[in-house]
Amino acid sequence: MKKNDIVIDVDSVSMVFNMSKEKIDSIKEYVIRLAKGRLMYTQFTALTDISFQVARGEVVGLVGLNGSGKSTLLKIIAGVMKPTSGHVEVRGNIAPLIEVGAGFNGNLSGKENIYLNGYLLGFDRKFINEHIDEIIEFSELGEFIDVPLKNYSSGMKSRLGFSIATSVNPKILIVDEVLSVGDFKFQEKCKKRIAEMMDRDTTVLFVSHSIAQVKELCSRCIWLEKGRMVMDGEAKEVCEAYMSK
Repeated sequence: MKKNDIVIDVDSVSMVFNMSKEKIDSIKEYVIRLAKGRLMYTQFTALTDISFQVARGEVVGLVGLNGSGKSTLLKIIAGVMKPTSGHVEVRGNIAPLIEVGAGFNGNLSGKENIYLNGYLLGFDRKFINEHIDEIIEFSELGEFIDVPLKNYSSGMKSRLGFSIATSVNPKILIVDEVLSVGDFKFQEKCKKRIAEMMDRDTTVLFVSHSIAQVKELCSRCIWLEKGRMVMDGEAKEVCEAYMSK
């Protein structure tokens, strides 16, 4: 892999969380214990020494059981979290679809959230104005676009988030379980758009519990287990090893 082709470089990344050993019933109690040095923690290691590189245009799947560290790793790559040790270098703009509803305001309408989420992704008002009809049409939300987002189902939020993030051609698209919500027809529509982005050399990191989707969309796959990398290779080979474990 040539250095100029690398768009994501994950180097010896580890992530450790401090988890409270005791139940704390209020923020006031937490602050008092913190001030007095009486908070008791246990450490949870979410990721241990993860290293890999992703080239421009690659579509890489991440597989593993719940709690294996997939979402934590994606958040670190997206810049949402800072690793405990190691570092990540990303070359290019990222459109992260990591959590359904992240970056949305439930009290605002779907249309208002297009502007809010668009700003968070770095779009200016002119760009959003030029693309808002396309975003609404792709989301298939129709008259619900003027309804407050708090009344949306998770599938509707996912549709809106995907439509906004893919309205521009990002260098890197991060997709975490987005295709697991919504109806089959919309899932197929999303896969078609991802395929179009792949044709334009967009790099994709893709997490799904559907091994069939990973095999279909990804050329390469990384298997995580308990925060450690088990295997990194051709998607079909890794998926079959993961399923047969």
